[in-house]
Amino acid sequence: MDNEMSEKELKDMIIKEFVDLQRLKTAADRDAEIAYQENVLKARMQSLGIATETLELRQCQGI
Repeated sequence: MDNEMSEKELKDMIIKEFVDLQRLKTAADRDAEIAYQENVLKARMQSLGIATETLELRQCQGI
């Protein structure tokens, strides 16, 4: 099985990213839209076996 993305799959992924960005730019509640997109992306990642717990950025305190 070929592990590389086909051109169609790559185009589909890029279009989805563009749509998500447009949704964010026009959202009445940007924080809610960000939270929604984050939840969807985490679910997609976890369905592929990618652990998401350690990927989140933590806010740095006093450098």
